[in-house]
Amino acid sequence: MALPSLIRAAPRSRCFIPHFDTRLFSTFAALNVKQMPARPTIDESEITGSYLKGSGPGGQKINKTSSAVQLIHLPTNTVVKSQATRSRSQNRKIALQILAEKVELLQKGGQSRAAIVAQTKQKRKASKTKKSKRKYRALEEEKRRRSEDAEQAGEEVSEGKE
Repeated sequence: MALPSLIRAAPRSRCFIPHFDTRLFSTFAALNVKQMPARPTIDESEITGSYLKGSGPGGQKINKTSSAVQLIHLPTNTVVKSQATRSRSQNRKIALQILAEKVELLQKGGQSRAAIVAQTKQKRKASKTKKSKRKYRALEEEKRRRSEDAEQAGEEVSEGKE
């Protein structure tokens, strides 16, 4: 049976159907991850905000439009300004997040999310440097061992000639 040129037969389905009886990944690493504290939030009633004209590089457009956001947290009198993007709403979200982190850092100190994230990054960096030092120390040890073995092999060859 011939099909008209406008109608085509549907191709065979090429979708992959996974087998659920086999494990494709391990969840052990996911269980070992420490849970970070929740992101801080601020009540909108504690904030006053205004839109300002931006400044800095970017030509005339940034100087003419009021897309920069300045938020003030009234209880702590903390001020945050953001002009990261051209969008007011995105700048407001960014400023609100920065303000929440600053207020939490003032209130909780070392127990805040920002402090815990900084500690985690510092531990990872220290672990990486320790691992690289261990690696290079092992390489130097191997290099020294090989040179000693080569020297001993040279001495054995010279003793065999006598």
